Amino acid sequence: MTSANGAAPTSLAPLTSGTSLKRSRLLFDTSSTNSSDPLANPLAAATLAFVPPLFDAQIHKASVKRRIGFFYPDANLAYQSELDGEGDSSKKETATVRAVKELRREALDRLRSGEDIGAGGSSGDGEGRLVIHRELDLKNNSHVIDTRNDGAIVLADSKGEGSSGEGKTVRPGGILVERKESNAVIPTPKWHAPWRLSTVLSSHLGWVRSIAFDPTNTMFATGGGDRVIKIFDLAKACVASSDALKITLTGHISPVRGLAFSERHPYLFSAGEDKMVKCWDLETNQVIRHYHGHLSGVFALKLHPTLDVLVTGGRDAVARVWDMRTKHQIHCLTGHDNTVGAILTKGVDPQIITGSYDSTIKLWDLAAGKCMTTLTHHKKAVRALAQPTFENTFISGAADNLKKWVGSDGRFIKNFTGHKAVINALAINDDGVVLSAADDGTMNFWDYGSGHCFQTSTTVPQPGSLDAENGIFAAEFDLTGTRLITCEADKSIKIWKEDEQASELTHPIDIAKWRKKCISESKRRY
Repeated sequence: MTSANGAAPTSLAPLTSGTSLKRSRLLFDTSSTNSSDPLANPLAAATLAFVPPLFDAQIHKASVKRRIGFFYPDANLAYQSELDGEGDSSKKETATVRAVKELRREALDRLRSGEDIGAGGSSGDGEGRLVIHRELDLKNNSHVIDTRNDGAIVLADSKGEGSSGEGKTVRPGGILVERKESNAVIPTPKWHAPWRLSTVLSSHLGWVRSIAFDPTNTMFATGGGDRVIKIFDLAKACVASSDALKITLTGHISPVRGLAFSERHPYLFSAGEDKMVKCWDLETNQVIRHYHGHLSGVFALKLHPTLDVLVTGGRDAVARVWDMRTKHQIHCLTGHDNTVGAILTKGVDPQIITGSYDSTIKLWDLAAGKCMTTLTHHKKAVRALAQPTFENTFISGAADNLKKWVGSDGRFIKNFTGHKAVINALAINDDGVVLSAADDGTMNFWDYGSGHCFQTSTTVPQPGSLDAENGIFAAEFDLTGTRLITCEADKSIKIWKEDEQASELTHPIDIAKWRKKCISESKRRY
């Protein structure tokens, strides 16, 4: 077959080593066949060496630009080789090479004008994007901040904030890269004194499973596997007085798992594995109300801070909201797939937060009785929740780690990693000290603001108990935050206090270890 003028049509040369070498020279050395510049046109590889001939130069140019953007999304064509007349104008150029030259010329003009500093190739101001260039082009650039001794050049960013010392560093090889700092945010931990054991109370005949403080901070109540509730005088208990025990309340027929004092009434509420929720009048020491409705053991109990509302959760996988006075069930909060093991209540939405053994946390709208948000970050059962009084956040504890959340919408803030055990209890005081107590008797003390673990200790089982009976089931700070009480599996109640002799000199913070931990954890998302 011949063309219109009778000449045979031009066919592509076969792909041989000779043609490959010619195409390589064309792609990587467009300015001169003997170029000594090692950076001459590394982006010409995007032409792919076998572009079909196009007769419309603009369409071909747009096609080349799209392919460069596809194969090199972080690259910029602001690169100078033949733009100052160095190239051989008599040399025959293909349409692809001409298109690449025009794209480079446009990108270089943007670079000189300061429009494309740090913007990378096509779009966005992504961090660490590359800009191909020659140092000759940067010497007259108004965005150059400094030239370092090692040959690197520092450029101002696109906002012109070069005076701050931040910017992009041009390596001696001619590649401009934005200085990519670590994403790790390293907060400065607040120093806290270590805690030590002060007093041990042995009164219960079974595991001690729950604790609650009186609003006046004069007494506290504990419930245990011996099915009784014991009320102690706090001041006498701290000095191990023999008359610290004030009264013992009997009425439950299974272990007592939840206790709460009312702030507006002389009432104590208790919940147990016998499905019972009771209201005790502390003036007569009698049960005055029962709340019936749970289908299995009740594991958690909380009172609303401003309303006469009681919230309980248990093995039937629901949280029930009760009217304290009428004993009627207001809401049955369903949605969990396993035991509800922890509850928080607040005066602002979400007013109820539940943690479950199905490894989820749910935030509830109390008025509607519906779930607002479900948090699925944990991989293990959530057995403990706690919230501080000084900010609208909360912390959850599971066997994988501790997680801090925003209280209003449940946004994840950070992980508290390092306590590798089943977390049974969490407590926070007003000084920002967080205690996480575990099933194996380990206790970690954290700085709530930074997540720094400043003390790790293990409780000691009392004489006469097994070594395996060193688990901690409940823990709470008193209202002053100076005393910590733990309820343990060795049937004892332990009171802890800060070491008065400790100081920042005797117990300094290991900043190097803390920094290393922050950097390693910054690579993890959740």
